[in-house]
Amino acid sequence: MDDETLPGIVLVDDLRSFLDGRVAHVARTSGAGVEALARYRDQRLDELWLDHDLGEDDTIWPVVEVLERAAFDGRPFDVGVVYVHSANPAGSERIMQTLRRWGYHVRSAAGSPYVGYRAAR
Repeated sequence: MDDETLPGIVLVDDLRSFLDGRVAHVARTSGAGVEALARYRDQRLDELWLDHDLGEDDTIWPVVEVLERAAFDGRPFDVGVVYVHSANPAGSERIMQTLRRWGYHVRSAAGSPYVGYRAAR
């Protein structure tokens, strides 16, 4: 996929996917999420979906730190909406507060019907 065909949506989640068939760049680890942000650095992202807990010892914080650093440097990422979903309401709220402080438009996506576990085929 070349840069002109990149989807305008990134999902960073270790297990869930979009259930409505939308095209997205999916990253399953925080490292892959950081790489995805680097790939989209100079492009508009319509949506960025972040899962608070990425399993085992992995968390979304490295991705959040990239977004913070960019805003601190005066070049925030061009993101329409950052959606945060998590089974941990306190952790999710902390991420949302952090990103709002840096000017990102953030919404809770807890219980969203758009992301979930795909059935095995």
